[in-house]
Amino acid sequence: MAKSKNDKPELLMRAIKAVHGVFVDEEAVTPEALEKQRTAQERFSTFITPGNKITTETFYIEGMEAEWVKPEFAHDTRRVILYSHGGGFTCGGINYARILAGKLAIATGLEVLSYAYRLAPEHPFPAQIGDAQKVWDYLMLKGFGADHVYLAGDSAGGNLSLELCLRLKQMNRMLPRAMVLMSPWTDMTLSGKSYEKNKLKDPTITMGYVRAVRSAYTPKKEAPELPEDRKNDDKKSDLYRSPEYSPLYADLSGMPSALIQAGSFEVLRSDSESLLKQYRKYGSFAKIEIYRRGWHVFQLLPTPMAAEAMEHIGQFIQEHK
Repeated sequence: MAKSKNDKPELLMRAIKAVHGVFVDEEAVTPEALEKQRTAQERFSTFITPGNKITTETFYIEGMEAEWVKPEFAHDTRRVILYSHGGGFTCGGINYARILAGKLAIATGLEVLSYAYRLAPEHPFPAQIGDAQKVWDYLMLKGFGADHVYLAGDSAGGNLSLELCLRLKQMNRMLPRAMVLMSPWTDMTLSGKSYEKNKLKDPTITMGYVRAVRSAYTPKKEAPELPEDRKNDDKKSDLYRSPEYSPLYADLSGMPSALIQAGSFEVLRSDSESLLKQYRKYGSFAKIEIYRRGWHVFQLLPTPMAAEAMEHIGQFIQEHK
């Protein structure tokens, strides 16, 4: 378990909780609640984004807003990070993405490309994965080799990074060099032990919130067939076990090396721990860091614990050049 100081950024914690954990159950995805959450994210990003050492360039990829976040210091321009922001697939945009995109650029010395994928419930699955592939294709057309691209994502963005890899794999295309997954949402069945164990410990999201955004993201339809090794599973009719929603249940053979970070107090902790087990089951490489007393996507805040995590991300990228 990674060591960290017992950080208590109370004012900032209240701010991030306003983004994630205010609403419960179906209330989290009503038009009024979504407007409040999305506005809160915009305000949050204005005072939490790194204020120096980066430059930004906003542009559009086939009508979708995107942004380059670049270190101001001398850096390697041959490699790039494609970052997918979190927000339960229902919130987030370029400004919110800039928080971790900026931290990633500073920690790794690489340029980071973020993008404003379409949001649910207005645009449910598979709009987001289609948008992720659009950005990947843009990088390939710009001349970046797949082996020079790293994927990064937090929470729902971690899910999206994994799903993008799985789609590329299914298409027999080359995969990215490596992945960084911060508190990734990998299991939409919500079956991990931490969902119950940590439901009162995680200060940022609630079980009601997770269920609500899951419902908003997944269209109402029959569950697709599961992979061959799950054919005899008693729960194969469960929609949320579909690998297109829950990458935990996908064939993870041949996946890029991954660094997984999670907090010991977060509701989604089991998603990270189970992902590590599945990676190993399929012979792929992953390492996990569980930060003591950490919450969901603790890397967002300017704390010693977050600084330590970002430093480790920089080291991981260096090890996978």
